[in-house]
Amino acid sequence: MAMENFMPGAADIAAIRKDIETYETKRASVARGVRWRVPLFVGLVVVFVALIAWLFNKVADPHEQWFSTPHVFLYGIGLVASSVLYFQAMKPAKRLQQSFRETLLPIIFGSIADMRYQHGGRPNSFDRLPREAVGAFNKQSFDDVISGRYEEFPFELYEAELRVGSGKDSSTVFKGVIVAFEAIEPFPGVLVATRRTNAVVGFFRGMFASKMQDLSSGVPELDAAYEFRTDNIEAARPLVTGRLAQALKWLGETWPDDPARVALNGADGFLLLPQTKNFFELPDISVPLDYQTHVAPMISDMGAMLATAALVRKIGVRDGAI
Repeated sequence: MAMENFMPGAADIAAIRKDIETYETKRASVARGVRWRVPLFVGLVVVFVALIAWLFNKVADPHEQWFSTPHVFLYGIGLVASSVLYFQAMKPAKRLQQSFRETLLPIIFGSIADMRYQHGGRPNSFDRLPREAVGAFNKQSFDDVISGRYEEFPFELYEAELRVGSGKDSSTVFKGVIVAFEAIEPFPGVLVATRRTNAVVGFFRGMFASKMQDLSSGVPELDAAYEFRTDNIEAARPLVTGRLAQALKWLGETWPDDPARVALNGADGFLLLPQTKNFFELPDISVPLDYQTHVAPMISDMGAMLATAALVRKIGVRDGAI
């Protein structure tokens, strides 16, 4: 997959720029509305809370004025009301940005055949993702979901956050982009390459996942960073010591912060790229949208992720079949 083939042509860029001009007209109008809606909505709450607090002072103990129990409850209610009204004031901006993304993304990714986009929906491939690739979680949320076919390469790409626990005790087990793809040759079982965990986590995971066996790549730096686990060790060994090791070494150079993860599950392959960045996020409503600054990087990032997934797809292919 050549990156230059993924970038839009002159006609597509012209269409994108025209849509940006239309968006900019609406954006400027909405931004002006937000500038007065936010101070007005929040300001009214502040004035109301201050007035009621002053009335409370009339019956409060002189030593508890402004800080009595009713005052504290009032401030809490005021804080909640301010937050609600702030988000209400920002709603027109959020709606405009989302509607523009729904229009813009199919245009800028016009090279993708059968391109489909949804926001916040559950990806079709998610249930087939081996849980060993991400660990235990009980909450999941999804942002942008893009699927289609590029040069006979069917894929589903989505931003996901997976968490375990509840409330303040919850923690993130994965946040980033997941690229699901159809394997060139199905793997007879499950094979995952994930970042290495500590010995305690590995011990308990082994107790509850006895079907999965560990194996090594024979490359010290990879075995120090990754755990390779499978339910078909004979089929997995040549991959882990061969093309999977080569692909992970390359990924280590292109994705150095948090190790990328790979999972194979029958005919499904998954590339997991940990990342806190929102790849398809538009700038704040107060910032003018620019093709070169905001749109071109989206296209480049998308092309890079698909090119990486295309490389990972070759892991299970027999020599001479590529």
